[in-house]
Amino acid sequence: MLLPIYAYGQPVLKKIAAPVGPDYPDLQALIASMWDTMYHADGVGIAAPQVGYSIRLFVIDTEQLDRKDKELEPTDMPMKQVFINAQILGFSEEPFTYEEGCLSIPDIRGDVERPEGIRIRWQDENFQEHEADFTGINARVIQHEYDHIEGVLFTERLKPLKKRLIQRRLDAIKVGRIKTDYKMRFYTAR
Repeated sequence: MLLPIYAYGQPVLKKIAAPVGPDYPDLQALIASMWDTMYHADGVGIAAPQVGYSIRLFVIDTEQLDRKDKELEPTDMPMKQVFINAQILGFSEEPFTYEEGCLSIPDIRGDVERPEGIRIRWQDENFQEHEADFTGINARVIQHEYDHIEGVLFTERLKPLKKRLIQRRLDAIKVGRIKTDYKMRFYTAR
């Protein structure tokens, strides 16, 4: 089922998400809907807060990038993975700058510097625990989605000048003055 993607300005995008357990209602259906929503919006990752759920869950599929971006390193093996209750344990020291975008912030992109590699612990959709190192584009996408469950948007990691240059466009997104090929839910003050 396709879910509306919550746009910049929605309070759920700024909350630190809560841990989730195997007894969470309809979790497998939510995960399936997140995959459907991400693919429909032509994304490579989506976090539960982006579809209105403040829980520590995100999914990524970097095979989407592999087909589009010929600048990727051959060592960047594409991956498709569900991450539940993820915890980043460490970062490499090498910085890696890459242009990022976000389904919650359509039509805005910017260079974000992040560590080249990470070590992360998470549970999969069956609540089996994993711990692994990731580098390159996989580490990048994981960090971007991990930021969502920590209440951080990629625009907060942009250089100050870029932030000022995009502010009007962010304000337009916040009130729904944007067209997308996917359904969005915009902030409305009460």
